[in-house]
Amino acid sequence: MRFSGAADCESSCADIISTVEFNYSGDLLATGDKGGRVVIFQREQELHVSLQNKSRPHSRGEYNVYSTFQSHEPEFDYLKSLEIEEKINKIRWLPQQNAAHFLLSTNDKTIKLWKISERDKRAEGYNLKDEDGRLRDPFRITALRVPVLKPMDLMVEASPRRVFANAHTYHVNSISVNSDHETYLSADDLRINLWHLEITDRSFNIVDIKPANMEELTEVITAAEFHPRQCNVFVYSSSKGTVRLCDMRSSALCDRHSKFFEEPEDPSSRSFFSEIISSISDVKFSHSGRYMMTRDYLSVKVWDLNMESRPVETHQVHEYLRSKLCSLYENDCIFDKFECCWNGSDSAIMTGSYNNFFRMFDRNTRRDVTLEASRENSKPRASLKPRKTGVGYPCGVHDASAFSEKTSLCVLEGTAQKASSISVNQGSVGDEVRVVGAQTEESLGSSIFVAAIAQEQ
Repeated sequence: MRFSGAADCESSCADIISTVEFNYSGDLLATGDKGGRVVIFQREQELHVSLQNKSRPHSRGEYNVYSTFQSHEPEFDYLKSLEIEEKINKIRWLPQQNAAHFLLSTNDKTIKLWKISERDKRAEGYNLKDEDGRLRDPFRITALRVPVLKPMDLMVEASPRRVFANAHTYHVNSISVNSDHETYLSADDLRINLWHLEITDRSFNIVDIKPANMEELTEVITAAEFHPRQCNVFVYSSSKGTVRLCDMRSSALCDRHSKFFEEPEDPSSRSFFSEIISSISDVKFSHSGRYMMTRDYLSVKVWDLNMESRPVETHQVHEYLRSKLCSLYENDCIFDKFECCWNGSDSAIMTGSYNNFFRMFDRNTRRDVTLEASRENSKPRASLKPRKTGVGYPCGVHDASAFSEKTSLCVLEGTAQKASSISVNQGSVGDEVRVVGAQTEESLGSSIFVAAIAQEQ
């Protein structure tokens, strides 16, 4: 099923989707674009009759537009004479505590907390104002009226609740909500800050790798994430292919890591491109908290938190590109960043590749499958067929993120030639995995499609 906003008109740069994220239940899907807008889709429910003749809601995996709002506006830093883009870099949902939904969205500098709520009733019968909103003369009020609630058309409101600004000198690349549901971290190239969701005027700097002399800078922070169960533990990856695990109980400034994960390099395979392709672009904890996964240019690796010396699994994503690193370096494709994600049971992992392909690896059977996302597969319940890949140049899918706990839906977002994010829904229905994708650049406009991937038995 396709959902398009301007699918039949020429797309602009502002319409290109930059990030996608499911909420915890999988009923809502948030997308951010380069124009600073956030569009939220809601999963459609249909009545399903079971064998016992009992009706119950059944999710079809089809999404309709639920709410649209402008999250960020372009800004200008007058001190540094730099323009700050409105592009949404990351979106993270907070666990739902009441009828409203909350999400964090960030551009390069500013993080905002948004409240998404519904209103289907309005109050009438005020004492001090008329029905049209004009104030009444207090001296003409002769009787006391009790306001009553009357039904109205459903209205979805998106209101900014907090603005967390002026804490990052460099571009924000990660935000992660803590398991205590009260704090979150934000990371840029050289620093990681810890925020409280209720406090906007200050944050705590918990990691700072900026050297006194910037000429001595050897690495930058590429991604950071909180542990899913231990609120005091977080990890961050670097451009040198290392991952550091830190415990906030040890010190206020986590400049000394608790664990250091790095795979020994084979001297015989070292080349000019070794450091570039070893740069980690994404790190994700498993749902159990026992493992973590890292993504570099050519592979995805699974680490046991109890073993720092080497990964327990290494899966090659597009090894055929190793012989073409020189050409990839010349056209800057070697610097492309990829994301990765777990399924709900931590038994499978997924990551992006080129040519509109994404790879899924079964950790138990050691089998992998390559799937292609395209508009031809955007019909309702259309199965994505496995594809054989050959040697070729990059022109497709290249990011993946956020597998859910039950794994029935995932989102593939990006462009006809280059996709940039994958997210998997947290609700589960039936024996299939559904993929939602967005195609924008080099196509006829912004669109989202839903297709099904039949699970192999």
